[in-house]
Formats: sequence, C-alpha cells, structure tokens
Amino acid sequence: MANRSGGPAFLGKGRRRGNNSTRSRRSGVSAAATLGLVATLLSSCGSDSDALVWYINPDAGGQAAVAAACSKELGFDITTQVLPQAAGEQRVQLARRLAAEDTAIDLMSIDPPYTAEFANAGYLAEIPADMQERFRNQAFKGAADAATWNDQLVVAPFWSNTQVLWYRKSFVEKTDLDMSQPVTWEQIIDAAAENGGKIGVQANKYEGYAVWINALIAGAGGEIATDTEKGADATIEVDSEAGDQAAKIIHDLAQSDAAPADMSVAQEGQSGATFGGPDGSFLVNWTYILTGAGYPEDVVKDIGYTRYPQSVEGEESAPPYGGIGIGVSEYSQHKDQALKALECLTSPDNQGLNAELTGNMPSSPAGYEWPALSEIYPKDLLALFQESVDAAVPRTVSPYWSDISGALQSRFHPPASVDEDTPHDAQVFIEDVLQQRSLL
Repeated sequence: MANRSGGPAFLGKGRRRGNNSTRSRRSGVSAAATLGLVATLLSSCGSDSDALVWYINPDAGGQAAVAAACSKELGFDITTQVLPQAAGEQRVQLARRLAAEDTAIDLMSIDPPYTAEFANAGYLAEIPADMQERFRNQAFKGAADAATWNDQLVVAPFWSNTQVLWYRKSFVEKTDLDMSQPVTWEQIIDAAAENGGKIGVQANKYEGYAVWINALIAGAGGEIATDTEKGADATIEVDSEAGDQAAKIIHDLAQSDAAPADMSVAQEGQSGATFGGPDGSFLVNWTYILTGAGYPEDVVKDIGYTRYPQSVEGEESAPPYGGIGIGVSEYSQHKDQALKALECLTSPDNQGLNAELTGNMPSSPAGYEWPALSEIYPKDLLALFQESVDAAVPRTVSPYWSDISGALQSRFHPPASVDEDTPHDAQVFIEDVLQQRSLL
C-alpha cells in the first residue's frame, strides 16, 4: 500500500546517496552518435535536385500534406523522405548522414530529446534571431523550451504532444473515484487492482519508458539531470526523494493485480490495446489515442479523460512532453529556401492541418484554432490538451540524453525488478556511462 503522506514508503533506510564527484570532461556528440563520425559515407550523399528534401518521422500523411501545401505557397518543391518508425533509429540514421556531411538533407523532423545533441554537434543551421523570436512567441512554453539549446532556439516547434489520463467510464463507476478532481497514481492503482482492471502504461525497454520515468520524477518535484550545459559532467539527480517516489509508483503497479501481463514489453500500441479490452480501466497515452487507436464505437463512447495522475498527492502532475521540431541541416545547399520553408511548414495553419490528419496536436495556441479540430475533438478535451502541454516537462535537454536514457532504462527495466535500490543503482550507472567507465 502506498504511503498516504505522499513520500515513498521505503524512504529513510539510511542508504547512501550517490554523489557527483569531479568528472573528466568530454565534448562533442554522445557516444552513440560519435559512431556516426566514423561511419561509412553513404552512397546517397549529395543531390542534384532543386527540390528541398525533408526527412520526416512516419505518420498518417500529415507532413506530406503540409509539404505539398508549402510547395504550392512558396513556388518550389518540398519532397519528403520517411525515417524509421522508432525514434532512436531515426536519430541514428540522421546522425550518421549528418556526420558524413550529407547535402541531400535540407530539413529534418527531430524528436525533442535529440535536439540538443544535434545542435551541440553542429548539425543544425543557425536560425536567424528574428525568426527565433517569432517561433518562440508563437509556441507553447514547453515546446519552445524543448527546441532550445544554449539559449538559442535551434529547431522550429511543429507539433507538441502530451499525455493525459484516459479512463473507461463504465469501470470508474465501480470505484469511489471522482474523476472531476485530480487523482494520484496510488489511487488509480488501488482502484484498478480492487476492481479487476488493468492499467495501460509504456514500460518496454525503449524511449517511451524513459518518458514515463521522467514524468513521475518531474511530478514529484525532481529532475533526472541538471547543469546539462556541462555535458558529460551534468549533475545526475535520479537518486533523490523524487526518484524514490517514481520507483515506488513503478514498483507498486508492477507488483499489483492492476499490472497487465505484457507490462514489461508494452509500448503505445500494446497499452492502448489493453485499455480497449475487457479489463481496460486507465491508460496514460498521447493525444492521438482517441482517434488513432481504432477502437469500436462502444469503446469510444466509454472513454473519459482527465489530467495526468499526480506522483504526490496535492502536487500538480507533470505530463510528458513529446513532439517534433523541424531543423535545417548545416550541410544543406539551399539554406535560404529551407529557412523560408521552415516558417511555412510550422505556421499555425499547417500545424492544424497536420493535427487534423495525424492526431499530433499543434505546438502553438493559434494552431488549435484550425476549424477541423473542433469538429473532431470535444471542446473540453482540446482545452485539456493545451493545459497539459502548458504543464508538460520535457525530458532532460542534454547532448547526452541518449546515453542518460539508455542507462536509465537499463536499471529500471524490467519494471517488476524496480525496488528501493533502483534510483541509486541507476544514478551510478548513468554517471559511469557518461564518464566512459561503463558501456550501455
């Protein structure tokens, strides 16, 4: 049973906190991306085409539609090339090609946790100061923060995703929960376990698990790392009261009757399927779940939604932040055109068009004014999305996020193994990986 005071029940055991001893500095790209520096030059480097090439993450056609709209508006062609499905694989492909100074990439869609890495490596062309100001003023604060490195906005926010707590109305009727009020992880775990429900989370050993851990830590008032401008010498803060609280929530769910059988391999699709099944109760997942999960009509009508669960009772939750920023390649031979395209692609109207087609919501309040969105989503859900994006906490903005995330996942996985020692073990391993004393 969780500690009702809001602090982890296994605090106060007197275990030693990991310290942040002086570390040798290293600079440049993170270890995984450094492999790209010695990668074989790709045969596809270079392009004779006058069309701009935008490397995009897979979606339901939103980015291609936006590219077509801007091609028509600007008078030059913007073509798209689709990156792999997984965010980590997208990062590796782009890093290898950019390390090889591939001129065939003009624009690229970049997952927020990798923005600092690409900027720090010199892969992103500078965005003029006046454009930075326009992009920053247009975007939600969380979107602008995720697009910023060393006080410079290095990509233009395009779409901003967040997670809310989805619930089955018919299941909640069996509990004493009031979903019009904030709820905690402890409350939904208890309610699901006591009433035969399963909670959908993303806890496979992949980036989505790091998203969940980060949200739990941030919701308890902590951070995974600070002083990230110091690169590999950043201060790692997983071994903390907030880290303990996050570990306790994961432990409590994994050890409870509310844990799905596939929890340790669940990603967005699997957790969504659990929620839509006969044992569905609660789900934390992204904005597209209502329109993109393919639920039958009776399930859709049974879905309710509210703010992401609190890590600590009485303290505001910190919903996850996800999304895409668009960057211009430093090695593009068409930078002026690419910068013009950048403004068009990320305009509020094109953010809205992309959201209509994909369920990936705009990065700006103005984007939510796209008329089709109010026809697809209830007004209160659109308001919840915007509230959640405003409150969202991005993952640590660091050139070494890939190393930090990989080490974090390594020690927190599988979720059933998480205990009171996990935050300390994770912090030590993250520090060892950053200082090249250990390998992922």
